[in-house]
Amino acid sequence: MEEQQVSAKSAVAIPSPFRTREEKAREREEKREAVLRAAVRMFNARGFHATSLDDVAASLGISKPTIYHYLGNKEQVLIECVTRGLEMLRAAADEARAGEGNGLARLGYFLRRYGAVIMDDFGACVVRTGDECLSADGAILFRSRKRDIDLAMRGLIADAVADGSIAPVDVKLAAFTLAGALNWAARWRDPAGAMSAEAIAAAQVDLLIAGLAPRG
Repeated sequence: MEEQQVSAKSAVAIPSPFRTREEKAREREEKREAVLRAAVRMFNARGFHATSLDDVAASLGISKPTIYHYLGNKEQVLIECVTRGLEMLRAAADEARAGEGNGLARLGYFLRRYGAVIMDDFGACVVRTGDECLSADGAILFRSRKRDIDLAMRGLIADAVADGSIAPVDVKLAAFTLAGALNWAARWRDPAGAMSAEAIAAAQVDLLIAGLAPRG
């Protein structure tokens, strides 16, 4: 009887060779992230039209149907990439609005975060992607999400003008100028360079903010 109890306990102690639901979900998300990261880097390096899903699949040693399984077709993959970048920018704007300090301090925080995000793979994809890469519906969605970021930047500029922490400016023109200056880093920054994305963004924003200072 005692031997049977020991045997039963031993059987229970044997770990299951089958993955739990949580483990399966985590593994799926890790694979999906790997595919997405490989795709966005290839889109940034070669351009959307010059990149095929066969190229992405080959870089990971998987089949093209595997990409369809995790992300969908080529345009769906691109939309996922730019959406990720735009969500990062949206989060930065929300953090800036909720932050402490005057309008200039909140604007400066957003611009530094914006500059760093733009040098991330997904942020760079936002800058490098043109409407012509997408279907009509995809282009409408892309423009709408980019406009949200533009309006968020304009709102932060307007707040800084209102509290006098920056000089009165044309808010729309200022937003276009700031975004345009920061966006170029997505094209010229060398990821292997000595300066981090955060350091470059901070230095850029210091230069740009100087032009917004109140006039004596």
